[in-house]
Amino acid sequence: MTEKIKLKIPFNEKEIKELNTGDFVELTGTIFLGRDKVHKKLSERIDEKLKEKLKGKMIYHCGPIAKKEEKWKIISAGPTTSIRVEKFMPKIIEEYKIKGIMGKGGMGKNTLKSLKENNAVYFLAVGGTAALLAKKITEVKNVFFLEEFGVPEALWEVEIKDFPAIVSMDSKGNSLHDKIKENSIKKLSELK
Repeated sequence: MTEKIKLKIPFNEKEIKELNTGDFVELTGTIFLGRDKVHKKLSERIDEKLKEKLKGKMIYHCGPIAKKEEKWKIISAGPTTSIRVEKFMPKIIEEYKIKGIMGKGGMGKNTLKSLKENNAVYFLAVGGTAALLAKKITEVKNVFFLEEFGVPEALWEVEIKDFPAIVSMDSKGNSLHDKIKENSIKKLSELK
């Protein structure tokens, strides 16, 4: 088994450069949870306040289930399909200076190019583990656009501790998703 790499957020530029596809990481620090509507909004109009908050951090493609008692608590935090925000991601990476994206399924060539140009990575979160991943969220620090978009589509600022993920797109232009696709096509042609 690959050794776990423990990373603190905001990310260190040198550590990001050293990550490779297939690396297993545990993430600790402040991240943001967001889905389609937030990505569209952030890409269409640069929000200076959020620009400073997001710099060096990560957006996790997640529409959380949350409940409010005295404070907000995330009770389910499974990854959503990242490719849905492909058209927004390169601009968000560049404008907001984020260093990490996390979700499921990987992203396209435009995001891969942007990761390479901006020294950023894509982390794969394991689907089907939403309740377990929610336990790695230790605090809800803030929520943005809640009234406008509602709970699952708002932008959540949260603190995580030892959140497990796999680097599936690195800052060198490598993609585990592309390798799997190439191997699958090769195997399929061998069966014909």
